[in-house]
Amino acid sequence: MTKLTLYIFLFLLTQSWSLHSYAKGTYLEPEKFLSDVFNNNPPNPKKLWLKKELKKEIKKILGDEFKPLRLRYWDDGSKKAWILERIGRDKPITTGYVTSKGKILDVKVLVFRESRGWEVRYPFFTEQFADASLKADTKLDRKIDGISGATLSVDALIKLARLALFLDQYIDNKN
Repeated sequence: MTKLTLYIFLFLLTQSWSLHSYAKGTYLEPEKFLSDVFNNNPPNPKKLWLKKELKKEIKKILGDEFKPLRLRYWDDGSKKAWILERIGRDKPITTGYVTSKGKILDVKVLVFRESRGWEVRYPFFTEQFADASLKADTKLDRKIDGISGATLSVDALIKLARLALFLDQYIDNKN
């Protein structure tokens, strides 16, 4: 291997490390997400206690146990904001969902900790969720196109979207 080839190899290797570290991080602070959603005046958070029956329904959506005992959400009477986490491959992805009347208004990836799949943060992906709702079987009413190499991150965001919509309906039906 010549010195030039070695230098090129090392340069490309450091560039790939830079891209990897660029992918991880906080894209939007949760407080800023809430401030944006509610025009700089977020309501006080509310708590939804996850009782046994509700956890059973959540497990159907997520495919596994959901550990929290309660969830916080923000509701101003016209829309709700949810900050939810789901592990993609190894680490949690923190995502903000805005729902209203059984539809998704907006999705933002807030914190991404995985080494792959960070492309889910971009609008070309998140905009697919706009106006999505749930069918009777708690599946989304539309197909969300995946991203090559980001399958687990895509799956995490789809499951969280289904959960946000389910919880939106649950609260609306409870009141």
